[in-house]
Amino acid sequence: MTNTFTALQHKERKYLPADFKITDWEHLLPYFEELIDRSLENREELEKWLTDISELEAVISEDACWRQIKMTCDTASKECEEAFTYFCMEIEPKMKPYGFELNKKLLACPYTKELDSSIFFPYLRSVDNAANLYREANVPLQADMNLLAQQYGVISGAMSVEVDGKEYTMQQAAKFLHNPDRKLRETVFSKIAERRLADKDQLNELFDKLLSLRQQVALNAGFENYRDYKFRELGRFDYTVADCFEFHEAVREHILPLQARLIRYRQQRLGLDLMRPWDNDAEPADTVPLQPFKDGQELIEKAMEVFTRLNPYFSGCLQTMEQMKRLDLESRKGKAPGGYNCPLAETGVPFIFMNAAGTMSDVITMMHEGGHAVQSFLSHDLQLSAFKEYPMEIAELASMSMELFSMEHWDIFFKDEKELQRAQLEELERAITVLPWIATIDKFQHWLYTNPGHSVSQREAQWLVILNEFSTGISDWTGFEEYRTNMWQKQLHLFEVPFYYIEYGIAQLGAMAMWRQYRLNKVQALANYMKALGLGYTKTLKELYSAAGIKFDFSPGYIKELADYLTPVLTERGVS
Repeated sequence: MTNTFTALQHKERKYLPADFKITDWEHLLPYFEELIDRSLENREELEKWLTDISELEAVISEDACWRQIKMTCDTASKECEEAFTYFCMEIEPKMKPYGFELNKKLLACPYTKELDSSIFFPYLRSVDNAANLYREANVPLQADMNLLAQQYGVISGAMSVEVDGKEYTMQQAAKFLHNPDRKLRETVFSKIAERRLADKDQLNELFDKLLSLRQQVALNAGFENYRDYKFRELGRFDYTVADCFEFHEAVREHILPLQARLIRYRQQRLGLDLMRPWDNDAEPADTVPLQPFKDGQELIEKAMEVFTRLNPYFSGCLQTMEQMKRLDLESRKGKAPGGYNCPLAETGVPFIFMNAAGTMSDVITMMHEGGHAVQSFLSHDLQLSAFKEYPMEIAELASMSMELFSMEHWDIFFKDEKELQRAQLEELERAITVLPWIATIDKFQHWLYTNPGHSVSQREAQWLVILNEFSTGISDWTGFEEYRTNMWQKQLHLFEVPFYYIEYGIAQLGAMAMWRQYRLNKVQALANYMKALGLGYTKTLKELYSAAGIKFDFSPGYIKELADYLTPVLTERGVS
């Protein structure tokens, strides 16, 4: 296991000029044409050709990522929006036909079969899949979809509420829902609900446009619906639609009772006869809300300490990112919602974006995105850029496992033992309660895309049916029925990255298995973790999970096994 961090070595370009920058399509076109026309007479020439494609892909990808990063950091900037829009409308669509021709050239090359299948198999499988899915008619539609999806961030980034005369973003306002003052929690919850509902119709209109475009893309590619198309596009080779429905049922049967137990425990601590929506994150009146850090700088400093204790390599990653100014952590008006780690393919040093407001959930987000960042570093030296485009099921395993690994070192954030225990229980609670929500969102997406042309009222009705299926029914939503009916609009994945969500559930189960392994043998678990992440996508998902020392499994029996493991863990922490 690597314990010492070594700075990533800058790789000199061998195909593109060192000073080449993405400005317009005309300057990119000659490189695509040369790659398509190049003669490939042996395996060595094929590998050199693949390396040149990889370099071109890395340069283009990093440029596109910076355009998106800058836009999410400042949604009010017309300049950033125009730069992103230009790439989406004037560069990316023109690349796709050439990408298709390059894929065909690779698949038709007689020397492709001489490539090392132990490394190239997942890549070649993905290339074949992409070539089969490509339709020229979908290129402009996908460009339109990308632009529309970004409007969700613009709309959400403009949302704010006023509390005691001060303006707060949605993320900042959420910290009041942890406050012991129940009246304050209710007031803030009501303001958040009212503010979100103000944009309800605008978001429904945006979503309807996206649904229509997505369905047309599916039809163009020969699929009956976008669900079936997207399963193929996402490369879900290791599981099926039926497996997803089994996951939904198993979560409802084995995980939902654990969530109910946690809610009852909170209700007991709060001394409430009736739980309301603003009570779900609250602490008793004599309990001070957890305040793990004051600002973004303190958050990164403490995160580095945590990572150093786990493995100095991990903290070296964060330190490098800080030195290169690739951290934007604090919430502010005009910033897009959510958090992400954006890999930057050419330099290898990623960018972490989040909306920290001083809460415990921010610590979890920092650990989560830090796990993604570590994977970016560990996989950077792989031969091709495509090898670093790993599936989300392994990417989210990296992030969610890091959350659980880091828990024992959170005394860096909480000097008081009781506060530390509260924070650790909150993480376990989040790991458990997120699974029913994942099942809710995933099952909702299956309905959305297998029922094209549905109305807003039909969508709302079906959302409530599915939401109720995965709800404990403990909290009373009287007076907030309309807000609950539209809660799906909070989930940015539905707008921006359709069908990307069950990956979190699969990875969360994997992270629980990793934590179980870690508690038995920390050194071995971390070694397995780093080994798996360093493989990128040179192995199948099942092989990657095996390298991590766990199973790629989300069957009912396995989910029950993990739930049974967590049950006494909760009892140890006082959850009756």
